[in-house]
Amino acid sequence: MPNNPFDRLPEVPGFTLTSETVRDGDAFETPQYSGAFGVPGGEDVSPQLSWSGAPEGTQSYAVTMYDPDAPTGSGFWHWAVANIPAATTELPLRAGTAAGDLLPEGAFQLPNDARAAQYIGAAPPAGHGEHRYFLTVHALDVADIGVPADATPAFLGFNMASHILGRATIVVTGKIDD
Repeated sequence: MPNNPFDRLPEVPGFTLTSETVRDGDAFETPQYSGAFGVPGGEDVSPQLSWSGAPEGTQSYAVTMYDPDAPTGSGFWHWAVANIPAATTELPLRAGTAAGDLLPEGAFQLPNDARAAQYIGAAPPAGHGEHRYFLTVHALDVADIGVPADATPAFLGFNMASHILGRATIVVTGKIDD
């Protein structure tokens, strides 16, 4: 896959990631688009995610959503959640609200590239073509990844790099016509 954000990272085992809200290879439904960025009907509703089969030794998870196709030169981070306890195997629909009250105890959201500590939905520029959104659950070998709550998702990724035991990804698309 061209411009895969994981191509330059060490290979790790995969595990299973599913969702009642989105499907790998399909387009987002309207609620998962960004109302904050003015997408008509967008509600910035984070999708439901479930995972299983994480590698032995997993002590926590992180969840990220990244758009490598954003016209920025560095992509766009839409969502990042750190320190999800190892016993957790699901994030419910709407877990990515600014309040974060549906996240498991101890987990927290980092500010995305809009500088909001919440889920920001898809918002590809009109006429820019189809974008890919990598929704990823990272299985980690530490219970606390050691990043402050105001860190960037890129800093989270840097700190996770040597702690990732496995990775599960769903790639969802988004497009806004002219």
